[in-house]
Amino acid sequence: MENIKLGLRENWKQFTLLVLVNMMVGGMVGLERTVVPLVGTEEFHIQSDVVVFSFIIAFGVVKAFTNLISGVLADRYTRKKVLVLGWLIGLPVPFLLAFGSSWNWILFANILLGISQGLAWSMTVNMKIDLVGSKSRGLAMGLNEAAGYGAVGLTALATGYIASHYGLRPAPFYLGIAYTIIGLLLSVFIVRDTRQFARLEAKQQESMTQNKIVKPNLWWVFKETTFKNKNLFSISQAGLINNLNDGMSWGVFPLLFMSMGVGLEGVGWIKAIYPVVWGLGQIVTGPLTDRWGRKPLIVWGMFVQVLGHVVIGLNYFDPLSAGLLGSILLGVGTAMVYPALLAAVSDVAHPNWRASSLGVYRFWRDMGYAIGALMAGIVGSYFGLMWAVHIAGILTLISGIVVWIRMKERKI
Repeated sequence: MENIKLGLRENWKQFTLLVLVNMMVGGMVGLERTVVPLVGTEEFHIQSDVVVFSFIIAFGVVKAFTNLISGVLADRYTRKKVLVLGWLIGLPVPFLLAFGSSWNWILFANILLGISQGLAWSMTVNMKIDLVGSKSRGLAMGLNEAAGYGAVGLTALATGYIASHYGLRPAPFYLGIAYTIIGLLLSVFIVRDTRQFARLEAKQQESMTQNKIVKPNLWWVFKETTFKNKNLFSISQAGLINNLNDGMSWGVFPLLFMSMGVGLEGVGWIKAIYPVVWGLGQIVTGPLTDRWGRKPLIVWGMFVQVLGHVVIGLNYFDPLSAGLLGSILLGVGTAMVYPALLAAVSDVAHPNWRASSLGVYRFWRDMGYAIGALMAGIVGSYFGLMWAVHIAGILTLISGIVVWIRMKERKI
């Protein structure tokens, strides 16, 4: 314990390595952003929006529940072991996506991907928070999410380009084979566990307060994070709505813009620019959360996302321009919100139960994928896909107002 120190500068080598690992994790999600909805409609000839979006629903539900238990697993078996397990479970995914002979195989791939992401991405978040301590959490989360979602966007763009030249399958999914191999090897042979850093921070906090915090059980943490603590409730519902937007756009945008005459490469750009701006923007917004506080970026980030929905939904421009501008605004708004939410959870939760609280927050956040896709499928079937965009915008506005009213800034 005496040989380790908290801080980004003190642990920059391991931190940088974890950023690289999270790029591989994000790239695995990016494999699906452009191509998989089109595989459902064009290769398997699925007519129902709900059925097409079922792969997102499966991914979101499984990832959410995996997030819920990931913190418990990390405390019991170490962060590194859980990270490696996540990569092992993800190994079959690109092969199933590339060569699966029915839509059920695509669904099975997304169940595995949800488990893999819930374990691997959760651990990169927890391990970075462990390393940096309390002073640079916003910066740490900004860099982590920038790497992950930047890779999501760039991979979405790459798969759209590959698909337009070589077909929807199997070529776009070869990238995933490289991601899983690189991520697994780095995690097994180079990444070091960080649980001792969390223990050091807990010990420092206890010495300052002269109170020993006993680690509570998961049910207590679930209630505290979901509804008992006003800040954690505000954060959890905002995270859910953020990923509702992402789940909606994941399924809706390829089908919506293709129906409006946008080509596959154009759809690839629309799908790529949202997570790229979201990801890279967090390099700026992450440090700003440490300087300006969490609440202002969360509230205004939600409102910027609403503006993105307005641009896409009212379609003042040609479809490609509206899609690109709207996706940029969605990306900017999400970049403002994402690191602030993660850092805000870490501000409230004690190190002894922080991993579990982050798991509960990420449970609700990633439930947003499933809820957004289900909402989009049902609304799209009855009222058209554009109405799914309108409803997502209304829910985002309400969520931002809830944070504005209920959340209190907590100084660290």
